Amino acid sequence: MASHGLPESEKKFHRPSMRWWLGLMDQLDRLGYVAAGFSLLALGMIVFVHAWYIFLSRPMQLALLPAGLKLLNDLLLVIILLELFRTVVRFLQTEVLELEPYLSVGIIACTRRLLTASAELSYQLELVPRETRHELFQQYLMDVGLNVVVIIILILGLYLLRTRPTTERPATI
Repeated sequence: MASHGLPESEKKFHRPSMRWWLGLMDQLDRLGYVAAGFSLLALGMIVFVHAWYIFLSRPMQLALLPAGLKLLNDLLLVIILLELFRTVVRFLQTEVLELEPYLSVGIIACTRRLLTASAELSYQLELVPRETRHELFQQYLMDVGLNVVVIIILILGLYLLRTRPTTERPATI
């Protein structure tokens, strides 16, 4: 029996082949990436609009520096979301997940934390008793120091990734 070009083992049980299941799983995987990509894009746009709305609607309630730092923090979050969106689009086009965008996102995230840490410290110092300010400052220094170390490591990784021989395949995750 050579009907429908299926092997005998598949005709006997009338079940889809492993190839069919893998094809279905691949389509569902791609659909998941498309849904995640649109979600990242939508979230980025919502955060962008909200950040500017908050910045422009409350200029008298907040001092300019904290309001500007909050806006900067939110805009850096938007950049992170857009970079992740772009990574999803690149994956859907090439079917290769590259390492470089994730290193860039890590650098942006740590930089975002550095920029907002000092604003948080100045606000928190006003709220805590004088006796605990030294401890709070020490925590701030450790936080900033750790973020600087992570940024240096990520930049080194980015440098090594970009200077690798071009005959190799791109790094994949």
